[in-house]
Amino acid sequence: MFDYLAIDVGSTYTKLRLIDGATAVAAAEVPTDLEDVGRGIRRGLEALGAQAGAAPEAAQTLASSSAAGGLRMVAMGYMARVTAKAAMEVAMNSGAKILEVISSEDPLDFRVQILKEIRPDVVLLAGGTDFGDEDSLLENAQAIVQSGAGAMVVLAGNEAAQPRAADILRQGGVRFVRTQNILPTIHDLCVDKARALIHREFIRQIVKAKGLQTLTDMLTDDRVVPTPGAVLLGAELLAKGDGLREGLGPLLVVDLGGATTDVHSVVPAYEGLPKEEVGLIVASARQVSYRTVEGNLGMRVSAGGILMAAGARQLLRRAGPGDAAMEERLHAYCARVEAETASLPENEEERLFDRLLAQAAVEIALKRHAGHFTDRADPVMGTIPGTPTGRDLRGIGTVVLVGGFFAHSGPAEGGHIIESAFSRRGISLLPERAGRILVDRGYVLYAAGLLAQKAPEYAFSLLEKSLS
Repeated sequence: MFDYLAIDVGSTYTKLRLIDGATAVAAAEVPTDLEDVGRGIRRGLEALGAQAGAAPEAAQTLASSSAAGGLRMVAMGYMARVTAKAAMEVAMNSGAKILEVISSEDPLDFRVQILKEIRPDVVLLAGGTDFGDEDSLLENAQAIVQSGAGAMVVLAGNEAAQPRAADILRQGGVRFVRTQNILPTIHDLCVDKARALIHREFIRQIVKAKGLQTLTDMLTDDRVVPTPGAVLLGAELLAKGDGLREGLGPLLVVDLGGATTDVHSVVPAYEGLPKEEVGLIVASARQVSYRTVEGNLGMRVSAGGILMAAGARQLLRRAGPGDAAMEERLHAYCARVEAETASLPENEEERLFDRLLAQAAVEIALKRHAGHFTDRADPVMGTIPGTPTGRDLRGIGTVVLVGGFFAHSGPAEGGHIIESAFSRRGISLLPERAGRILVDRGYVLYAAGLLAQKAPEYAFSLLEKSLS
């Protein structure tokens, strides 16, 4: 009987780690079978057992998943900047990805049209401090009904207006759940209850995926953590320490996956900031933990998204002069790996394509995650050109690289990609260079995140032994 079995069902691969004595004693990775994810899990268990030389039975089985891609979420509120900040906090570990933030500042017909076009899985309906503005919450509830979007609504606005908003949703046949106002007073951001409700919806939807019942039947506590949330929990443990040992301090995690590129930053020094300094708008971004998910940047499922964001010709220029024929081969390669997500480069040119795709995805994702020096005056925000705004990462000392590309590349490849991104930072608030670069070659950061709340000292030891 081993200590833990940690399973991550990803959009491209299903990863299994058998852990004993705070060491990953066996590891298996098999292509995720999106037709029946249970088949992939069973194949992984067979591979794990063959490697361990014993049945992969563990005292506790824990799991994360991103196979369903996360809930598609739209946030609605009173003021766009405040709603955006609150929505990011709510989505942090809940399994949701924010597709749009709309507010009472937008025309009503625009709000309705956005909901019709996106057809989100869930709408975070916020707006107004308690006993403050009521009109926005009621108007947005009516917009949801009018759109016929079919989303589940988390009603988390002004508590005085919630009963009337609930009546509007109920009469419109909209499924909803009420919870605490995420902004009860002007300096309070209370997102835990809304986050828990959205995570519950994530679990409800993920179990509907064919074969995922296989996974939930194995679990110790019936909890499937969204993969980005598990990685963020592992990053927080690594940065802060386990209570007995000091952590590594401020750090960045770059998780380059097949479908998305996720960037996590943890700045423990922000933990003691007063609420007024943390701020209620995205421009401040001084929370301890922060995550951005680039859903169109991935090495396989979203390879074409990297081409669209970076430009094929500009991408090839990073490696020297290219020609039209090479550009066509790059497009063909991206089309192939999108269709056959388990495929690997077959020659030196395709290995170059993979390196260029990884470099572009990381640089774009880092720049979108970081703040920047503003280039214009904003009297509302009180900024002038040259004012730092957003997430300031210039003090980051450690970068942790996660994902199959980094795990299987040579020891210098990941460092080269990060240093290249930092050297091309432009007006972004990225470090000039990385003090320390660690690679999660055994892909255990997600497993440490799953363990972090149950056994932090054990999880920290696992990271110490595994990151290189």
